[in-house]
Amino acid sequence: MAIIEKPDSHLTAVKWRFPSVHPEGRKYVLIAAFATLLSFSLLPDAVGWLLVGLTIWVAAFFRDPIRTTPRDPKLIVAPADGLVTMIVRTGPPPELAADGGLIGEFTRVSIFMSVFDVHINRSPIAGRVSKIAYVPGKFLNADLDKASEDNERQHFLVEREDGVAIGFTQIAGLVARRILAFVKEGDTVGAGERIGLIRFGSRVDVYLPAGTGSQVLLGQRTIAGETVLGTLGVDPGLGGISQ
Repeated sequence: MAIIEKPDSHLTAVKWRFPSVHPEGRKYVLIAAFATLLSFSLLPDAVGWLLVGLTIWVAAFFRDPIRTTPRDPKLIVAPADGLVTMIVRTGPPPELAADGGLIGEFTRVSIFMSVFDVHINRSPIAGRVSKIAYVPGKFLNADLDKASEDNERQHFLVEREDGVAIGFTQIAGLVARRILAFVKEGDTVGAGERIGLIRFGSRVDVYLPAGTGSQVLLGQRTIAGETVLGTLGVDPGLGGISQ
């Protein structure tokens, strides 16, 4: 993990690097590449070139770019790349409210990931993973509000030493058929650290605690581990316009 210092330090530039493919996706890239090579031997070239495109897409889907996360304990960063499709006031999911978990009203920020977005999910804050709860369910359109209650999903609760906890949920979509966690209960994670993956296209919900308002607007795009969703204890009351 590289640490980027403040602008007045000796480090003033960062070079672009080609994103690597996450280990979880390498087997799929190899399978697609093998099928492509085989098709050029057995099938018309047109089919082979279509599979070349598919292989490139599979590699791009599992890309795992480096992200630079701001180092401020008050900041809640986005856990996913994608489009902010819903911002609503709601209670916590039952799975995160059980056993003395999240209590009260929250601002839920929903981020929809298309099949073209990076699908590596990251922790919104630094802390201990106090709960992971997997819930089997349907595979409805992840854009629907009821997807947070009906779809297959996986809840995370990350708790800081001072007791502040942030809950967030991976939700499967129409074509998503597997939700993965890279961490387990009891693990300590940093803000922006990789915690999981959803295949293929889905949604992540983040629950901002009372008194913390969203710093993103509907229709904006987020970058996992970099975009600031909110600052603890601050409600900016932002408004905006799509144009």
